Amino acid sequence: MPRPRQLSLRRQLLIWLLLPQLVLWLAAAMLAHAMAVRYANEVIDQTLAQTSRALARQVKPFGNGFYVDFPRAAREILEEDPTDRVYYMVSSPPAAFLLGEPAMPRPPATLAARAGASYFYNASMKGQDVRVAALYLLAGTVEQPQLMLVQVAKSRTLSAELTRKILLDMGLPLLGLMLLTSLLVWAGISRGLSPLRRLRRVVENRSPRDMAPIEVNNAPAEVRALTAAINSLLEEVNRQVEQQRRFIGDAAHQLRTPLAGLKSQSELVKAELLGNTPDIPRACRQLEQVETSVARSIHLVNQLLALARAEPEAGLQLKRLDLKQLCREVTAEAVPRALARKLDLGLDSDDDSLLVLGHAGLLRELLANLLDNAIQYTPAGGEITVTLRRLGRQVQLQVCDTGPGIAPAERDKVFQRFYRVNSLAGGKGCGLGLAIVQEIARRHHTRVELRDNSPHGLCASLLFQRENPPEQTGP
Repeated sequence: MPRPRQLSLRRQLLIWLLLPQLVLWLAAAMLAHAMAVRYANEVIDQTLAQTSRALARQVKPFGNGFYVDFPRAAREILEEDPTDRVYYMVSSPPAAFLLGEPAMPRPPATLAARAGASYFYNASMKGQDVRVAALYLLAGTVEQPQLMLVQVAKSRTLSAELTRKILLDMGLPLLGLMLLTSLLVWAGISRGLSPLRRLRRVVENRSPRDMAPIEVNNAPAEVRALTAAINSLLEEVNRQVEQQRRFIGDAAHQLRTPLAGLKSQSELVKAELLGNTPDIPRACRQLEQVETSVARSIHLVNQLLALARAEPEAGLQLKRLDLKQLCREVTAEAVPRALARKLDLGLDSDDDSLLVLGHAGLLRELLANLLDNAIQYTPAGGEITVTLRRLGRQVQLQVCDTGPGIAPAERDKVFQRFYRVNSLAGGKGCGLGLAIVQEIARRHHTRVELRDNSPHGLCASLLFQRENPPEQTGP
């Protein structure tokens, strides 16, 4: 299935920066609308309240009724503007109509009227929305008190127009500010991502063989950290490439000699057998040399493959295993070779299992190489002992022999590939055994230490971290 398209870093930053800004702008717009409506209503309400009080002064109690002193000129002033006409009504609740527009909307039933106070509410009158001010006044006599209601209404057209103007006066600057902020955010993101673009161009224009460190000047801390990580990776890749090149060169050099000798020996055997008077015993000796060369070549190839498996880039996973059981099996496999050379090979270990975290195949190769070296260089009648001991939270593995040993000055060099000790040049090794052992040890987060074995000989020692046994679960 095709993978979903990922948003670029620029788009993600724009979304996360502009989206909250848009939400804030919408919230500001709603707040501005509420404030505009409030301010417009306050202006209209103040005008309606003044008009209602002026109209109330024209109606005076007279005995049990009211005297209306409302000149025609005042009425014309109220009704002067036909597009924004003011409606009014004076009544004495519950049903006594005195003056004005009989269709005036009544105050809400839930309104708790109080004398001398003005109340404002929205209503509909003659097909249009109006804003109404209601003023309750006490009238009548002490014996017969009355409550007079003065209502003044005005179309909400003016209020809507005033609200629209306030919104425009507030919204347009907010919109301009939002656009300006968006441009600044865009410019800031572009400027902030420019070091990444420069780094991309540097990497794109590089040759695949160029492993030199990347230099990015005047870059922020995050880009410098990324550059440092890339440089560290390039350094590691360069080190591994050089190691592989050196390994291939050394392997080719080491294989060239036995293969050339094998070719020349096979040609000698062929010439001897095809001669006029073939010397069969001599041909047999030459075939034995061919067999020896083939065996050495096979051993060298196997060592090279084992070394390749031990490389860190092999990607092998470490698992919990019993090191004691593994050492018992490898030691038992080496017993026939030790007996053939008249050597005493044994295993000395603690009684219980010793769990470590490792790779069984690599640890077998490690112990087999140590035993091969010990068997090969220990003289007849000598002893080889594999020892396993628990040391606190660690397990110590030792392979000790009674052979000629290695001089202290050369103990660091023997771990180099294809290095052979001059005093042991008569052996059949190819100089890879201890290099393989040390590489496998590194894969298991430890190292091989060489020391003298008392009274003579050599001991190879490694320390592994102990692992707790797995928890037992009930049925």
